[in-house]
Amino acid sequence: MTMTPAELEAQKDTLEFLNDEAASRLTRQSDSLAKIDTKAVFLIGFAATAAQFLATHKHHDVLAYIAFTMPTGESDAGCIESYAADPVYWVKVRPPEVGRHWEEHGTWMRPPLLIDRRLLDPADSGLQVLEGRTRVGVLCGRLREQLRVAPHHQAWVGRS
Repeated sequence: MTMTPAELEAQKDTLEFLNDEAASRLTRQSDSLAKIDTKAVFLIGFAATAAQFLATHKHHDVLAYIAFTMPTGESDAGCIESYAADPVYWVKVRPPEVGRHWEEHGTWMRPPLLIDRRLLDPADSGLQVLEGRTRVGVLCGRLREQLRVAPHHQAWVGRS
């Protein structure tokens, strides 16, 4: 798919957002880089190169219950569950508009970045969280605590 300069300009905010998310993620993982296995290194590289590609495509709807089946990389094992343990806290420590958005819409403000797990292992299935662990954890926690949750959620999904 080829985009005109005008179409790229129209996607500028989205591209900048994805770039900021990817850069932020890389910064947070710099201290734990020694622990990352080769699949996770591939995943980070994929995110950096795929951000622009993903930005030119529409969001995908993700069903709320799928959040319980979305793992993260080995280096961040357990972090989604830790966010899910106290979703109210993790929303309160964010800017007030984040909490209002969860209460009014039952979903996140910014779609997380997910990847089809078959890209890492053709025998695998489902989605893996690349960026947005807090958002996915909050969603899982809100489901468990029977707080307002929309049935569908927008997400960027990297697929082959």
